Amino acid sequence: MTTRMNVNKLYCLVYLLLSLALTGCSSIPIMVPDMSMRSSQPVQLSNGKGPLSAKKSKAILERLQKNGGDSNIFDRHLALEAEIVGSPLVVGNSVDLLVDGPTTYSSMFEAIENAKDSINLETFIFEDDPEVGKRFAELLMNKQRSGVQVNLMYDSVGSLGTPKAFFQTLKDTGINVLEFNPINPLAGKKGWAVNERDHRKLLIVDGETAFVGGINISSVYSRGSFSKKSPESDSKKNAIPWRDTHVRISGPIVSEFQKLFMANWTGQRGDPLASRNYFPEITAKGNEVVRAIGSSPDEPYSQMYVTLLSAINSAESQVWLTNAYFVPDPQMLAALKEAAQRGVDVRLLLPAKTDSNLVYYASRSYYDELLSVGVKIYERQDALLHAKTGMVDSVWSTIGSTNLDWRSFVNNYEINAVLLGQEFSAKMKVLYEKDLRTSKLITLEAWRKRSLFARLKENSARLWARFL
Repeated sequence: MTTRMNVNKLYCLVYLLLSLALTGCSSIPIMVPDMSMRSSQPVQLSNGKGPLSAKKSKAILERLQKNGGDSNIFDRHLALEAEIVGSPLVVGNSVDLLVDGPTTYSSMFEAIENAKDSINLETFIFEDDPEVGKRFAELLMNKQRSGVQVNLMYDSVGSLGTPKAFFQTLKDTGINVLEFNPINPLAGKKGWAVNERDHRKLLIVDGETAFVGGINISSVYSRGSFSKKSPESDSKKNAIPWRDTHVRISGPIVSEFQKLFMANWTGQRGDPLASRNYFPEITAKGNEVVRAIGSSPDEPYSQMYVTLLSAINSAESQVWLTNAYFVPDPQMLAALKEAAQRGVDVRLLLPAKTDSNLVYYASRSYYDELLSVGVKIYERQDALLHAKTGMVDSVWSTIGSTNLDWRSFVNNYEINAVLLGQEFSAKMKVLYEKDLRTSKLITLEAWRKRSLFARLKENSARLWARFL
């Protein structure tokens, strides 16, 4: 079996070659309207059946804002974001924070085993390893044989190391399998764009439960990053655990994630989906307010980029970001620096270990200018950090597939959940602080003592920033 590390090097090379061939010297456009503008429209929420009244929306927002201190993120950010993104803020959801592969897979397996109608799975990487990939495959095939319709969409580049025979076995049981933007142009749809990749990680069961985050289907996630090491695990190849985050969501917002899956399936001209109850009527399952955000290259600008940039520009006290691949464009870089300069506690939790040296060194080329204005940078030491999460002012959180790099903002199909409220943000804060306990704070004084060779690698890697 091809290891995840080797596959990653291979598709990184494919990315670079395709980017050079297809995008030339293009750059990220100014993708957002003026963030200093304010919307004249009040924020309106939905319960899955349609918009709530202005009175009910106002009451819920006041509850969310309660004890929010001086933060004005609601009146300065939410209405503007709604106008830009367009997807509704949906109330009545239950959200479970899932940390690392074992916890996430256990929850996914449980949901799949209890499926009664349909399973829709969209993933960047689907490996055929015995520990994770083949177990997923067996569960999915068993459910298909039992009468549950399974629809699987996987990315052609992300799953480059997985044999076609593996997916054919799934097809032979009746699973509807779709390869996203096949590398082979003869197998692609009209308007084939090999540089556009499906980086989403989305599982929807019975139209009632959704899983969203950064975790692929791969053996690298088989040991949690907070678990105690054992001699046996340390002796294994790729023993370094991968640190990632996912969420399990139940409630009316699942219909919005289902719409995003359907739109991508249709856009790829997949075979018609078998008739199932993909959009059941869902009652309230909890108190969380959630927005489903899907970004795609077909749009004038990345909707998740706009949302995050809006949140950073609206921040008054806190911007805490965790990201695996930090290669920001000038607009995002400026927003982070300006937030720190106006007194916001800006923290970046980034990897000290990586599966892509080019991205790693390009990322570190930004450290000096960020540290110089007061941005705090931490590097997770004992795990390969792969999570993509954010918190702003203790009331705004996001978890998803979007990296802080040009590829995610320009070429990839991405998916994120944005959650509003202090209760969930408090859980995110606990997790962030736990990560910091195994991370190293990078100081400007120490950073400027790094070797000349390290500086040369950083500057060389940064030349490739727009292609990463």
